[in-house]
Amino acid sequence: MKKLLFFLSLIFSCSLFGQEHAWVYFKDKPSEATFMSSPLTMLTQRALDRRTKQGIALDSKDVPIETSYYDQIKAATGISVKAKSKWLNAVHVLGSVSDINALTSNFTFVDRIEFANRSLNTSSTAVARSAKVINNHKNKLQTKKPNYNYGDATNQIEMLGGDFLHRNSFTGNGIHIAVIDAGFPNVNTLPAFSRIRTNNQILGGYDFVNRSDNFYTGNSHGTHVLSDIAAYKDGEFIGTAPDASFYLFRTEDAANETPLEESLWVEAAERADSLGVDIINTSLGYSTFDNSNYNYSYSDMDGQTTFITRGAEIGASRGMLMVTSAGNSGNSPWKYISAPADANSVFTIGAVNQLEVIANFSSYGPTSDGRVKPDVLAQGQNVYIVNYFTGNNATSNGTSFSSPVIAGVLACFWQALPDKTNFEIMTLIRESADKFRNPTDHHGYGVPDFNAAYNLTLSVDEDSFNNFKVFPNPIDDLVTLNGIDGNLKEYSLKLYSVLGKQILHKQELTSNSINLSNLKTGIYFLNISNGNKSKVIKLIKK
Repeated sequence: MKKLLFFLSLIFSCSLFGQEHAWVYFKDKPSEATFMSSPLTMLTQRALDRRTKQGIALDSKDVPIETSYYDQIKAATGISVKAKSKWLNAVHVLGSVSDINALTSNFTFVDRIEFANRSLNTSSTAVARSAKVINNHKNKLQTKKPNYNYGDATNQIEMLGGDFLHRNSFTGNGIHIAVIDAGFPNVNTLPAFSRIRTNNQILGGYDFVNRSDNFYTGNSHGTHVLSDIAAYKDGEFIGTAPDASFYLFRTEDAANETPLEESLWVEAAERADSLGVDIINTSLGYSTFDNSNYNYSYSDMDGQTTFITRGAEIGASRGMLMVTSAGNSGNSPWKYISAPADANSVFTIGAVNQLEVIANFSSYGPTSDGRVKPDVLAQGQNVYIVNYFTGNNATSNGTSFSSPVIAGVLACFWQALPDKTNFEIMTLIRESADKFRNPTDHHGYGVPDFNAAYNLTLSVDEDSFNNFKVFPNPIDDLVTLNGIDGNLKEYSLKLYSVLGKQILHKQELTSNSINLSNLKTGIYFLNISNGNKSKVIKLIKK
């Protein structure tokens, strides 16, 4: 029997030998016009409302991949289709090199092939890829305010000013969060999650690894991550957004490390977008794989190379706030952030201990193209979670947990300021952090203060910035600043791209007219400030 089992195992191993992961990109979407004329066939009304609120138009990326293309690739000799992405108009396949390469000659709708093992890419159009580390603001303050006893979670919440938001009734209510992780065992039974179960705050989920509707399975990592946002044990442990609603998506196979997990993540993010999710938390990261031929280098952490990072950028462009852990490689030879933490539009979270001292394991920035990462920090060393097996509070370590701690407070903050865009929210929180003016490779912009960020936005509505306007908008070349009171030199101005990159900084204004003729067509955010008061206005460049 043992010999037979060994023989069968050898046959199975040989059958997998030579199987490669690759992305097959399509040239077009022939059904685009049909879908664009019926938006509800692509997105829920909640998703459409989120787009409208943030001024984001539908485009071809929202259109599903062509069904006939998918079916033909699926039926091709030697090809197994493992995932698909409408955002990137591609399918993830497994097959031999020859069978995969044959797709370009057999099907005219195939644009290009991109192998995970980049040494196999012969086309100049192939793009590189990466591995994992489970690691209305006019809203009045309500009179009925919760008085939580956070228990063991006190420090990690109060460090960020999350308790201030909670005391003012901003507890995540109305905000939908998707947690994309390695599994959620016992979330359906643990007392710590009984409150979100009873209140129907778990809106759904899916196991993309096993293609199953049973998402209460897999690795306990996701359960621990969720506890930092959603758990509720009064007097013992309360998460950072106890009244938010959740989708739970499993994309990570903790037993294996393959490029397929990147594609499953993108598929889950697309599902979250279509359901109208506001925030995605990702306590996963990719830089190395079981097969070293698929590994990424630091140069790949440039915000545009890996499949998951490209997907995350598109997710942010849809109006979702993408929050991810920086990685736990700070004291290893790699040391740097992993994908999708390198994405420009992703809010990347590093870790500190309870005294706000940087954790030595927290991965470093900058990105390989020189951008500041991580964005901000939260407690991730000696941080409390709810143990998935016992249901008891326990300490753990990892940016895997600093990310959901922040994600929950962001949900409360966005509830308080519902008219802000995802990029405006990120900008406000970066600017509230203790190292904003002097960011470092390890700290990024530092530990944020949500209390200060909220109070700053309130002060803006109560002062002379109420009269501030820009004209014209949309703009051609010159923009005029109207409604500025007092001395121009007391005002400073910053201009950010829609991805949060600072493009212009005037420390002192010398004129109320600014020449922006060098800007490309698109959306920008203008931040004008006077002392500790500021206002952000969206600019559209024709």
